[in-house]
Amino acid sequence: MTVIEAAGREVIITNPDKVFFPKAGYTKIDLANYYAAVAEGALRGIAARPIVLKRYVNGAEGEPFFQKRAPDSHPDWIETVELRFPSGRTAREIVVRDAAQLLWIVNLGCIDLNPHPVRADDLDHPDELRVDLDPGPGVSFEDVRSVTLIVRDVLAEHGLRGWPKTSGSRGMHVNVRIKRRWSFDQVRRAALALAREVERRAPDRATSKWWKEERHGVFIDYNQNAKDRTVASAWSVRPTPDARVSMPLDWDEVEDCDPAKFTLATAPARFAQLGDAAANIDKSPGSLAKLLKLSASQEAAGLGDAPWPPHYKKKRSEPPRVAPSKQKQPLITVSKARYKEEALAGLERWKNRHPDAAKRLQVDDVLIDAMRGRFTTWTRIRVNLRHVPEDRRPAEEAPDPDYDPWRR
Repeated sequence: MTVIEAAGREVIITNPDKVFFPKAGYTKIDLANYYAAVAEGALRGIAARPIVLKRYVNGAEGEPFFQKRAPDSHPDWIETVELRFPSGRTAREIVVRDAAQLLWIVNLGCIDLNPHPVRADDLDHPDELRVDLDPGPGVSFEDVRSVTLIVRDVLAEHGLRGWPKTSGSRGMHVNVRIKRRWSFDQVRRAALALAREVERRAPDRATSKWWKEERHGVFIDYNQNAKDRTVASAWSVRPTPDARVSMPLDWDEVEDCDPAKFTLATAPARFAQLGDAAANIDKSPGSLAKLLKLSASQEAAGLGDAPWPPHYKKKRSEPPRVAPSKQKQPLITVSKARYKEEALAGLERWKNRHPDAAKRLQVDDVLIDAMRGRFTTWTRIRVNLRHVPEDRRPAEEAPDPDYDPWRR
């Protein structure tokens, strides 16, 4: 084991030489040293917030599991707070406030940091609206950057300052500090209004459509603002082969930024030289009044609520929770598996059984969904047979494999 001094405490890092990023060769102690080096920036995104522990005990290439409840055995200097989830369950989650507590959760195998958008002293009123820009298959990062700049403009026109960062994967995030005045539902409604306005301005590049088969370009995921949803925070290392970092940027960097430049190895030097681009994010929380006014005008024009994630209670004004493909397009489920590799293998078996249908599929006809289970994610693969003549479409079969995350 190795001991790191942080915030006046000695934090033990167990198995420091364990390889967490096999392709890049980075170890657990490399990860801990990274967070020690950028702790000031990393804490800005998570301090005083409940945090979901997303634990990669076998490294970045292993399957993570989500741990909402604080481990039973934790030091007395680890803070917790009780949250109530949409399911009605409750859990005491970790609250991180200093570098020692941060390194303690890193030692548990947390690669990226996933805080809630609320502070521990007020769990009902978010202080952050989160804009998650998620590119679809084949969408270029140039399009992601251009849509991000449109988000900036829409926010500014509605009296809000956005703080951009790379997601650490293929997308971008824009965080918006807001006054703690609105409920989760109101914040989500404001995010939906924002997404629809961006889509209106760039209909060829941006979409607010929830169902994957309706999407194109860059999806603006308004549902990341629903209660109990978390997003990787700024300065988080992501579980990618090159250990990319979710990097805060100045707006003038967005237009030509390259996410591959920001990794566990390179980010500390940027932090030492330039500091944190989001250093002033807490200084001027904004108001959602103008975005909520925009939402009201959209509703008056016929745009009501949009679908919620599947495990949320049905809302009174929510449209039918049925994918358009179930109504208009022949969509079938071919595999449901605990691990993505197993689901993809099931897809290949389906293609081998139905070669005529398989050769007619377009890239966006194969829908690969990361689904949330009780403790881990699992993978569902569906196939849209819209390009297969009706008389040649194979009948839907039992998924192969047929994983059920709720089966004990």
